[in-house]
Amino acid sequence: MTLSGLPFILASKSAARIAMLRAAGLDIDILPAAIDERALERGWEADDLAPEAVALGLAREKALAVSRGQPGRIVIGADQTMALGRERFSKVATMAQARGKLLRLRGRRHALHSAFAVARDGGVLASGVASAHLAMRDFSDAFLDAYLERAGEAILSSVGCYHLEGLGVTLFDAIDGDYFTILGLPLLALLADLRRNGLVEG
Repeated sequence: MTLSGLPFILASKSAARIAMLRAAGLDIDILPAAIDERALERGWEADDLAPEAVALGLAREKALAVSRGQPGRIVIGADQTMALGRERFSKVATMAQARGKLLRLRGRRHALHSAFAVARDGGVLASGVASAHLAMRDFSDAFLDAYLERAGEAILSSVGCYHLEGLGVTLFDAIDGDYFTILGLPLLALLADLRRNGLVEG
């Protein structure tokens, strides 16, 4: 709980983020933000915002949207972008598209940018972004086809078409970044800001 005695609100339905926050001892209610993420992204693309700035912008907009309708409550928003340089990637819909994306990433180093924002009464109290960099192996076409067959359509739920906690780890040579950031929330930075703002016990 917050020190006010009320649970935090998470403006996301991400199972990974819910599990992380609850494992860290936070009492949370779930209230996903009703915002048009794609419309916001299109506007920011016109401004040529960096991928990490897009993640931070989406986290802030989610937290603010929910906090405006929940007076006095502490709302946590979060988002993640995946990028190869400044080129951002979105989720794909088919296994053929997944194969094409993994071929694009093969033998290269891409980034996951995870952001959070904490809001109350329509104002942001704290926010931050952290990045992880992942080096994908130069695997063979045969390996890729075997991976896609074994992993199945579950990988379509991930923007990178892999789950590092499962078979996806076999795609990589090296990973630079913390586990929480890879899963979609820079948890250590979030907890530090909650303590700094007197929202949890320090």
